[in-house]
Amino acid sequence: MSIGQKSKPSYVYAIIGVSLVLFLLGTLGWLVINGRGLTRTFKEDIEVQIILHDNTRPEMAGKLKNVLENQSFVRETSITTKEEAAKDFEKEWGEDFTQLLDFNPLYSSINIKLHSDYVNKDSLAKIEQFVKQSNIVREISYPTGVVEKMNANFRKISIILAAISLLLFIVAVILIDNTVRLAMFSNRFLIKTMQMVGATRGFITKPFDTRAVINGLISGGIAVVGLWLVISFAENQLPSLRALHEPALLMVLMIGMIVLGILISVISTHRSVVKYLKMHVDDLY
Repeated sequence: MSIGQKSKPSYVYAIIGVSLVLFLLGTLGWLVINGRGLTRTFKEDIEVQIILHDNTRPEMAGKLKNVLENQSFVRETSITTKEEAAKDFEKEWGEDFTQLLDFNPLYSSINIKLHSDYVNKDSLAKIEQFVKQSNIVREISYPTGVVEKMNANFRKISIILAAISLLLFIVAVILIDNTVRLAMFSNRFLIKTMQMVGATRGFITKPFDTRAVINGLISGGIAVVGLWLVISFAENQLPSLRALHEPALLMVLMIGMIVLGILISVISTHRSVVKYLKMHVDDLY
């Protein structure tokens, strides 16, 4: 009777157990990726307003806009004229102050949105220095307090998620290791019998290690399919989640789940086989 036939039920339970643990770990990984995407979205939605001098000609504003568009930190640019600023004010506050004052006190501005990596106190200060080199710039406005508070909160959330991820990873490794070792327990007499008839350690461990690779691959595959179904369902129910979708990171996560399943299965299986080979026959009972 072959190894696969003798231990099939045990391997089935081990595959299911490992799949569930990998699925839970993958789900947390997906939540972390979504959190990263949400952080990026919040940061990239912050607008830096470059207010121009009142006598700035449109062509000069256009030149500065073109210069900014070629900078690595800029994601999006737009120009708001004095007239457009007045209309926006009227739309937001419901009153036309130009009729009361007989002039428009607002200024034209260039509005830029940055890539998320540059939305921090130090980078914004450098960007401000760079932009102020232009003699048509009157001042630069951005929500400093919001940026600092947001970055501080995101750092706290990242630390908490990292701690939870590390804890769950350790728990996952322990659970997978115990599940595989429990499955190998039913093979202890077969392992010892092969040793007693003269089989070498390499000959004995090779089929078990090979089977462990297959089991780990199957477990990882099941977990990946389960995670993909959950992601698809969640994105169908909440289409806004698609904006946070990061295919490259998801691919890395899913490959990592499969590799982790194979690696831990092989290590745990090999340790179990070697353990039973070192044990005395009477200790197997």
